[in-house]
Amino acid sequence: MSDNIKLIDFPKIQDPRGNLTFLQYPNQIPFKIQRVYWTYDVPGGGIRGGHAYFKQHEIIVALSGSFDVVVTNTDGTTEKFSLNRSYYGLYLPPKTWRHIENFSTNALALHVSSEPFSKEDYIRDFENFKKLSNE
Repeated sequence: MSDNIKLIDFPKIQDPRGNLTFLQYPNQIPFKIQRVYWTYDVPGGGIRGGHAYFKQHEIIVALSGSFDVVVTNTDGTTEKFSLNRSYYGLYLPPKTWRHIENFSTNALALHVSSEPFSKEDYIRDFENFKKLSNE
């Protein structure tokens, strides 16, 4: 697994009426939450992402359904993380190239971010990403 990328288990409070899971700073996540967004209704075969961030830390959780987060290392090798449970999330530090694929029907991905949206924070060119990562 790449440096600092990790699966985080969130508390799971079991109850016959239905389970409850939560995340909060600083107990479950390593950054203050500045933004939360979600992706859904991704068409069959669709891919989201295909970028990295300069500063943003992110946790991705499959609230419903399943999907794969694919991390591409600077040498071109990939690591696939299959998310399909709402009580764990994938932590991605800054300068982690990723895309999300293989969405199941009605998949809902929650993204918890350390930064407000800024188009300047995106690294969208993989060759540029490799240069920045090797500096």
